[in-house]
Amino acid sequence: MKDQETKERFMVLRAKGKSFSSIAQELNVSKQTLINWARDLRGEIDNLESIEVEALREKYSLTTQKRLEFLGENLNKIKSELESRDLSEIPTDRLLTMYFNCLKQLQAELRPLDFKSDEEITHEKMFQII
Repeated sequence: MKDQETKERFMVLRAKGKSFSSIAQELNVSKQTLINWARDLRGEIDNLESIEVEALREKYSLTTQKRLEFLGENLNKIKSELESRDLSEIPTDRLLTMYFNCLKQLQAELRPLDFKSDEEITHEKMFQII
């Protein structure tokens, strides 16, 4: 039986998306053994995959916070440009359409905040474990 260090290395490689064949060559372990380990260690591998994905999201600025920052910065640039323009040339029907679209978007953004009690949070955590 292989040592724990080999199994841990297997989990890391598998979480990075390496194939059983390439891992078998690198660790000098049979593919069937790796398949058995994968079945037994599925939870740990899933957690490591999640960590890998999170690292990639952060590296490439794909986190929700980074996307919001990017969109917010661009929205400010667009807003600044719009503020410098004169809207008097826009026909009334188009201006009304723009107004109602803006109002609709504003209302969509103003959804109520949803705070949870300690009891609700505890209840949700109990069901996440199951």
